[in-house]
Amino acid sequence: MAKKNRGGKSSNGSRNNVVLVAVAALAVGLFFGGVFIPALKDSSTPQTTGGGTDFAQQINETKRQLESQPDSANLWTRLGNLYFDTDQHSKAIEAYNKSLALQPANAHVLTDLGVMYRRNGNPQKAVESFDKAILAAPDHETARFNKGIVLYYDLKDKAGAIQAWKGLLQMNPAAKAPNGKPIKDMIRDFS
Repeated sequence: MAKKNRGGKSSNGSRNNVVLVAVAALAVGLFFGGVFIPALKDSSTPQTTGGGTDFAQQINETKRQLESQPDSANLWTRLGNLYFDTDQHSKAIEAYNKSLALQPANAHVLTDLGVMYRRNGNPQKAVESFDKAILAAPDHETARFNKGIVLYYDLKDKAGAIQAWKGLLQMNPAAKAPNGKPIKDMIRDFS
């Protein structure tokens, strides 16, 4: 027999309600996370293609277009994004650098280049790239956030990371990490 709590209700009923609420909250969270989060994704993040289009085919098509349009920063960026999405770091770095030779102040490309340098094992070059992105677009939140991540985790520069994130907070006091954690809480936790 179920125990009665002070309110006269059985504890089994209360437990069942808690489990039901938890399952409902999880379902709602999964729904909204799957539907809304991709729509809110930062435009500087390389986008994957829908419909199962083959990346190799897209890479080959972009290379073919570059043969007739070698001075197209957009095509070099597209090729870099395709390499980014397929974890071909060195090739992404090369394509992004060709794009930046044509349009040096593109903060989105500079930020993606920084991510590729980090993934390729070169965190110092990543920070340099994020710094260039910040110079090109001082309001580029992703570059500021990523700079802090690389400084903190890869270069073990806690003070530099906190300084980068404080710069982000000066622009946007409500800034959050991709996991939803407020940047101000990250600074507090890491201080």
